[in-house]
Amino acid sequence: MIQSIELRNFKSIKEKYFPLRKLNLLLGLNGMGKSSFIQSLLLLRQSENLANSGLLRLNGLPFEYVDIGTARDARYQYAPKAETTDIILKFKGHEVCEMNFGYEYDSDVLSANSWSPAKSAYISQNYSEGLFSDDNFQYLNANRIPPQSVHTKGSSIVKSKNIGKEGEYTVHYIEMFGNEDISFENLLHKNSINKDNVTEKDLTNKTLINQINLWMGEISPNVNIQTTSIASDKVKLEYSYTQRNFGYTNRFMPENAGFGISYALHVVTALLASRPGELIIIENPESHIHPRGQVELGKLIALTSQNDVQLIIETHSDHIINGIRVAVKENPALKDNAIIFFFEKEMAESEQYSKITNIEIDKNGELSDYPQGFLDEWSNQLLKLL
Repeated sequence: MIQSIELRNFKSIKEKYFPLRKLNLLLGLNGMGKSSFIQSLLLLRQSENLANSGLLRLNGLPFEYVDIGTARDARYQYAPKAETTDIILKFKGHEVCEMNFGYEYDSDVLSANSWSPAKSAYISQNYSEGLFSDDNFQYLNANRIPPQSVHTKGSSIVKSKNIGKEGEYTVHYIEMFGNEDISFENLLHKNSINKDNVTEKDLTNKTLINQINLWMGEISPNVNIQTTSIASDKVKLEYSYTQRNFGYTNRFMPENAGFGISYALHVVTALLASRPGELIIIENPESHIHPRGQVELGKLIALTSQNDVQLIIETHSDHIINGIRVAVKENPALKDNAIIFFFEKEMAESEQYSKITNIEIDKNGELSDYPQGFLDEWSNQLLKLL
């Protein structure tokens, strides 16, 4: 688990130390630096030869997560020429590793100065950590795939317990692992228990597909996810709805069910399929989802953070944040798991950069700080109507 990361002279971030928790929430207007923070982690992830070469690959191939461009695009534009771009990383239980990268204007890599065996060993010994591991990392970007019926299988990706950065392998993942039990019992939906008609005993259905259906029911009531392998390289997705006393409705194509269900499916699957030691990064989990569903999604995010999982969530949703705050109030032990980083722009006389405020959540769900522009747009518009 990443205990902290400090960035210096990286994109819009002049200098900031981030003390990370299990749940790390990034908030702020567009263009304030939230994505820059996420990109710093993705660059480390996609630089497959970093341990040996000390080269930070700015563009994704062959392990594509992010394309930044050249060193000019990656460097804080007001940094003095003599200063390096620095990433200072600390995993829990390990020493700090400081990486200082030089600047070559049009290079597509950042090259570490004086790359030492100690730094190489640090990264190598942490390859089992979520950030570097083959099967304990999940990134969902904001540009997820739209609703569609037929999905391509991604056997090698899915076998490593990944659904793809756009959720393109979510359906194949459900088809392959849907009948396996989820890893964490605290994620079981409140309606998971059913009475066996024969033994009259309570039975808990812990399978991934059952939990997906129950939690997706908070976004679209009574929805059921149906996956069917239709070829060696294709899998079909359909939705149906339960009807009281009449079983299920006909199956519907995702294209006829709206964007919200399909967009939520990727996020809900990533959270319910989480495993010990995993790092999960999700951008805009609220996309196309009704406010009530966003609140429930916030609660599921908070519950996931109770486990041996680290989450980094970029969001613009008051409802996601408030869902998390309610979850903390209902379970005060969650308060030590969460921190909010609020990004805004600092305008100085000769430079501008990301100003980032750390905000804590107390046991009552109250926040330690309410910077101007933080979670207040609803109130601003309401006052105009009064």
